[in-house]
Order: sequence, then C-alpha cells, then structure tokens
Amino acid sequence: MTIPSATPGRLPTDEHESWPVDDTTDLHRDDWVMALRSDRIRRPGHPGEEPFARLVLEHPGASIVLAVDEQERVFCLRQYRHPVRRRLVELPAGLLDQGDEDPLEVAKRELVEEAALEAGEWTHLASTYSSPGIIAEVQHFYLARDLRSADRGDFELQHEEADMETFWAPYDELLAAALDGRVQDAPLVLALLAAQARGLAGPGVSGE
Repeated sequence: MTIPSATPGRLPTDEHESWPVDDTTDLHRDDWVMALRSDRIRRPGHPGEEPFARLVLEHPGASIVLAVDEQERVFCLRQYRHPVRRRLVELPAGLLDQGDEDPLEVAKRELVEEAALEAGEWTHLASTYSSPGIIAEVQHFYLARDLRSADRGDFELQHEEADMETFWAPYDELLAAALDGRVQDAPLVLALLAAQARGLAGPGVSGE
C-alpha cells in the first residue's frame, strides 16, 4: 500500500464544509435542548450517487472546568452515568442550554453550582468536537485558578447530581489514573492533558 504524502507547507486546519441534505426526519424531539434526527445527504459534485443516511444528535455544547488549587489539586466529582452503568470521576461541567450563551460564563456558573467555588483566574485550554460522526457537541475546556468558596444561592442539585460525591485529587495522581485507565471520562482526560501540554498545570508547575 502506498501512503500518500502530505501537502508541503499546509498546516493541519479544520475547514468549514456543508454537504447537500435531501431530507431530514426527526427521530426524537421534545422540549429539551437535545434532539435526534436522520439526514439524507449527498457528496458534492457526484450527482449520480444515491443519498445516504446519517444520524445527527443535536447538542448545544458544553463547558468543562479544570479547577486547580494552590497545592496542584484538582476538584473532582464522582457521579453515576446510566448509559455506561458506571460512577465516573469527572470535572464540573454543564450544557450551554440557555440560548446563545458565552461558554466562559457557563463554566463560571457550573463551578459555583457543582463545586460551590469561584475562580479569580480563567484560561481557555481548548474547544473540541466530542464525537463528530454523530453528535454536534462542542466541548469548551477551561482552567480555573485562584479558587475561593462561593454561595450556590437557591440552586439545588437534582437527580444524579444530588447523589454525586466531591473530592480533591493531586494533579499528578489524577493524570496517572487517566493514563493507566483507572479514570476514563474523556473531558477529564482531555483537560488534564491540555493543561499539562501548555505548561499551565501538573507536575512541576506552581499554582502560585
């Protein structure tokens, strides 16, 4: 097999593109922000080909918060997730479900609601598509530092959130657990690796 050569001088960059949609069928849609539909699409420039179906899970996006204190500890949640039948170690996170929301403002809101914390320093780490073959979700990752206690006000945790545990984990220990598979939540792993790769958190980094 011949491996195609890369185009010289071309940087790896995602590009906007939209293929023609012949028709769309809603498979599930209610008053929540997510919906499942089936689109029949065509390849551009191939008029003789039959359209083919692709499932699309509509999603407003989410913000994920890697909150790290002055001791290089990460604020974590342990929460039950029914689809995978596991209680996962996760980070504070939430949907952009209030309309055209700023992802940073959502991150700040979720840190207060889920962790009862505020941060004086925020850094955007990355934004990624979680599984673009089926879902339109964009996940926005933020590093939060200069942490202090915050009042949740009248916000009440419900359903799985009402049963979740919270704890602090040393960054290096949490990273080791991610790398050897003891924790497997994708946003947690991505946030840890992004912060470490940028030299903003992790072993050898001072939070002061």
